[in-house]
Amino acid sequence: MAANKAPPRWLPFVVLGIGLLAISFGAILARLAQRHGLPSLTIATLRLGLAALLITPIALWQSGRALRTLNLRQGLLTAGAGFFLALHFATWITSLEYTSVASSTALVTTNLLWIGLASFVLFGDRPRRLMAIGIVISLAGSLLIFWSDSRTSAAGSHPLLGNFLALVGSWCFSSYLLIGRRLRASLPLPAYVWLAYGSAAIFLLFACQASGTSLTGYAGAAYLVALGMALGPQLLGHTSYNWSLKHVSPTFIAVVTLGEPVGSAGLAWLFFAESFAWLQGIGFVLLLVGIYLAARGEGQ
Repeated sequence: MAANKAPPRWLPFVVLGIGLLAISFGAILARLAQRHGLPSLTIATLRLGLAALLITPIALWQSGRALRTLNLRQGLLTAGAGFFLALHFATWITSLEYTSVASSTALVTTNLLWIGLASFVLFGDRPRRLMAIGIVISLAGSLLIFWSDSRTSAAGSHPLLGNFLALVGSWCFSSYLLIGRRLRASLPLPAYVWLAYGSAAIFLLFACQASGTSLTGYAGAAYLVALGMALGPQLLGHTSYNWSLKHVSPTFIAVVTLGEPVGSAGLAWLFFAESFAWLQGIGFVLLLVGIYLAARGEGQ
């Protein structure tokens, strides 16, 4: 009975904050892996594959019964979640080759808009007034970051392509969260995470095989960066989001992800000297205000 006891109301918000901090390093580590010579598809495959391998003992130990009694519907939904997660990382990490960290993360985190629309159309979810205000302010911040970044010389080698790929990544991550909302109601976290990450890694392995992308032959430092992505942004970051799906709405989680451009842009400035204009700074402030208001709305 104790295992089913609801956590304190504040705990999901703390967990999401930790997850956001970890995920903010995702773009930085991906860009670093690219500079070490890893293709984007290899980075995505290693990130998810290593994460699935690392969590295997925990999943089998804590959720062995749930995995053994997995039904066909759960299996198909998990495969669907893995497919969209694989496509999310393949498109988003590739976008970092062509556009700036700020633009890429600002666009890939617009899943808030798509999840809000899909939740309303498919499930009839109506956001509370305060959350709706937070959504509007957060999206305004994202658009301001993107517009300002597109006017700078550091926008990337092919901003239009990179921004489109980041947007596709946002659509795929929205689908992943909406499927996860249903699965998390019937699957324990270790089982769901292991199945989702593992199936995504398998899809990416097939993509590597089909495209002739190698997973071996790179410098040891490149694999260390990939391991860091699996431990930090993936296991700590994304798993925090997956745990929270059982306690807060997918719409609110999407709002929280809008804070990623703030952290990623700051880290990109620190590590890669990617500067950002004052308009982007205003966008970052709007993002944080929107997240705060949405958190208040979710708390109600």
